[in-house]
Amino acid sequence: MTQTSDNVTWLTQEAYDQLKAELEYLSGPARAEITEKIQAAREEGDLKENAGYHAAKEEQGKQELRVRQLTQLLQSAKVGEAPAATGVVAPGMVVTIAFDGDPDDTLTFLLASREYASSEIETYSPQSPLGAGVNGKKIGEDAEYELPNGKKASVKILDAKPYTA
Repeated sequence: MTQTSDNVTWLTQEAYDQLKAELEYLSGPARAEITEKIQAAREEGDLKENAGYHAAKEEQGKQELRVRQLTQLLQSAKVGEAPAATGVVAPGMVVTIAFDGDPDDTLTFLLASREYASSEIETYSPQSPLGAGVNGKKIGEDAEYELPNGKKASVKILDAKPYTA
């Protein structure tokens, strides 16, 4: 899955099907399960000091947030492959950068939505400071981004190629 600047999220058919199945589960069976937990906890009595009730309500809130996130994501999704390699950094690409132009101090990461994060490769969102800084730059160009302390950092784009899972 990758995001582009116009808020379209590119998904493989497999990723789309997986997220759709998660949404269907959370909207159906999982909602019924949490409703039952809340009802059972209510029947235990005083809600002020009922840890089970509060835990179930918190779980329900997290679940409903995930339902909204998935719904929004799937509404803007395009199924297919992300744009091809053009030498320009874009979401869905594995990017290699050199810090301060030092070819020995490099980082390779996937520029993509957190939804597509993998244990195989570090993932940076296109909305993150580094992601926004490199997005749209060509191989060989310098990119600048803001560090958490407010200072600017510079990196050189060494490579950008489409991610293949």
